[in-house]
Amino acid sequence: MRRARSREVGEAFVERLRWWEHYTAINDMEMNNNPSPGNKLGGLTTIYEKSLGATAKGGTTPLNAVYTYAQPITERGLVVMDTPGYDPVSVTGQVAGGCNIIVFTTGRGSMFGFKPAPSIKVSSNTPLYENMPDDMDIDAGVVLDGVSTEEVGRRILDEVIAVASGKQSKSEAQGLGEEEFAPWILGATM
Repeated sequence: MRRARSREVGEAFVERLRWWEHYTAINDMEMNNNPSPGNKLGGLTTIYEKSLGATAKGGTTPLNAVYTYAQPITERGLVVMDTPGYDPVSVTGQVAGGCNIIVFTTGRGSMFGFKPAPSIKVSSNTPLYENMPDDMDIDAGVVLDGVSTEEVGRRILDEVIAVASGKQSKSEAQGLGEEEFAPWILGATM
């Protein structure tokens, strides 16, 4: 909340949290639980814990806007779109809002591509990168070997620029993403 650019942005964020509390309650779910088998196998205990990791990936810049699902993005800088955590549903909303390149971090190797937007896959650990060389674009696990986060960030930015300039991401080269369109369905989706 302290990172919100304005009181209005902070209030929009709180409104989204309250909406999720209501949504989970009416669907007999809990926000302090972990509904995903993949998250559980990866060692995450709650969806809150996963969200804290996402927040950390946002760095320290101000939060400039909060958007609802698939709402067109008009602000620059760090913004949040309210989407479920399920990858295809989340990315469908982001692309509908105007996203044209996805940078997708994975620690477990989600085989994911999304047309029409290319998906750049960032492996959070080197063993995953080495086990999936045809699908992982960037190895962020090298940070554990002493490569600076600044350098890995530069590699990601360079890859975004290359893909925006016409280079195929590894997901695109494999033809992944033809069936990834998955709008938010009614019912329990976190």
